[in-house]
This record gives sequence, C-alpha cells and structure tokens, in this order.
Amino acid sequence: MKMWFLGTGAGRPSKYRNVTAMALQLPEPHCSWLLFDAGEATQHQIMNTPLKLNKLEFVFITHLHGDHIYGLPGLLSSRSFDGGVTPVHLYGPAGIKRYIETIFSISATQLDYELIIHEIAGDEAFIFEDGRFKVEARLLEHRIPSFGYRITEKDQPGKLLVNKLIELGVESGPLYGRLKQGQSITLADGSIVYSEEVTGPSYIGRIVTVLGDTKPCANANKLALDADLLVHEATFAAGMEEKAHEFGHCTTKEAAETAAGANAKHLVMTHFSGRYSNDDLSQLEREAALYFEPVTAARDLLQVEIKRTSQME
Repeated sequence: MKMWFLGTGAGRPSKYRNVTAMALQLPEPHCSWLLFDAGEATQHQIMNTPLKLNKLEFVFITHLHGDHIYGLPGLLSSRSFDGGVTPVHLYGPAGIKRYIETIFSISATQLDYELIIHEIAGDEAFIFEDGRFKVEARLLEHRIPSFGYRITEKDQPGKLLVNKLIELGVESGPLYGRLKQGQSITLADGSIVYSEEVTGPSYIGRIVTVLGDTKPCANANKLALDADLLVHEATFAAGMEEKAHEFGHCTTKEAAETAAGANAKHLVMTHFSGRYSNDDLSQLEREAALYFEPVTAARDLLQVEIKRTSQME
C-alpha cells in the first residue's frame, strides 16, 4: 500500500509544486487506487506515476475550494479514453454533484462508465465498507464545509506455511484457498488440518487518515487516532497560528501536535503556502519534529509506503 503525493501546494500552482491531490495505491491483487482531491492538472501528475486511470475506483473530495477540485472533471473524462469501464464512486460535500453535472452538461461530456456520486450528509458518517476496508468521514473546521477521511483496512490472514502443507500432504489448489480463508479441511486419511496450524500470524489492518483544510479541531484528532499514516495540512510555518486560523488552516506545529495526541505512527505534511520554496521544506520538517517524529514534508510525486505489521510484532 502506497500513498502518492500528486500535488502538495495550497491555493494555486507554483513553480515548486502543483495543487492538492493524493492517491492511495492498494496492494495486490487489487492494484486499484483511491484519489483524495484533484486540484488543477492532477491528471498530468498521474502521468509521472505507475497509476492507471482505468484502475481508479474511488474519489474522495475534502471540500469544494478550487485548488482541490478544478482537476476533477478533466480527470474523470480522460478515464473513458484510458479504458475505464468499471464504476467510480465519488464522495464529497453537498454541491459536488451539481458541480460535476453542470460541467459535464455544458461541455457535452459523456463517460463510458458509471459515475456514482455520494454527497456526505451530516458532520460524521461511515460512508463505505466492503471486504477490504471501511471509510469514515468527519467534518473539520474550515471556511467552507471540509471533511477528513479515515480509511481502515480489514485485518488480513497470514501467509500459508507451504513447507508445512507439503509435509502434511495437502495438495495445492482449492484446499490452499480454504485454509487461507480460515477454514479447516479434512484429508483423505481423515486427518483434519486447521487453518491456524498452517498460516503465519495475521496482519493488522492499516489505518490511513487524510485531513482536508482545517484549523485544529476534535474531529481531526478522532480521525487520526492510531493512524499508520496521517496526512495533515501545514499551510504555514510555526509561529503563524493567527494567520493560519484566519484562513481556516494549521501550522507545522499544530499538525505535529495532532499527530502526537492521536498516537499516529507517521505524519506527512502537505498543502504548503506558495511563500515556501522546496528549499524551505526541511526547516518546516524540523519545526514539526520538535513535537512529533517521524515527520515528512511532502514534495510533489513523493511516494510513502505504508507497511503491514503482524500480530507478532
């Protein structure tokens, strides 16, 4: 599982970085991915990654400011030209449906796949769940409605101990699949092989939290609790809290304090003001590291691997 930072800037593109977008690449065998926000030129950034538009499965929009949505219509349209035929689910605040339908209507855009738009009602909700993961959304504190998302992967069974299976005389094929799913099997001689005897420790589901634009708030802490990866805006440097709050944003210090209070495992800061060059990002990291580690100030096209941990670790 990897998070790609397609754009890490706030407000408008700069010569240092594109505007906000992130992609969560799911592990094999699915190889699909989830998109969080889609600022201007997001599809251009995707061309610099191994991500394929036809593998896009979900889009989560944090809020409707232009630096988070101006790239979305073009990206969705291009997916039809990239062999995308499977449905895409789009989640976002009230107004996202009208935005997409209006642009597609006046531009006569036709999609070759089903786009299913869900507008989030209320200030918190479990918005999706399947056999792989579940997604929770909570309202943050910004100038317009802005949501954070918490993606919780389901626990995964451990690896099959193939050498032990061979010793027991279990033939590869459907029996392996049943054991992998936690079922017991009966062999021809009547002996029973229990799944827990021939599988390694199960893997604990990973938690990824992506926060939209926000001031420090209780819902940010709730979404970030025990996250393996916390993606938090840090529009301004430490010491600029008054200015940050005026515009509904956080500083590096506040992002780090949220990570520390939530017991997150890794903080990646993004959504930097255009006043900061890429040379300034190391200083922003050092500011945050006074309050939480490990911390990374994201550069465009940074990829962060989110590792699995087993119950033995």
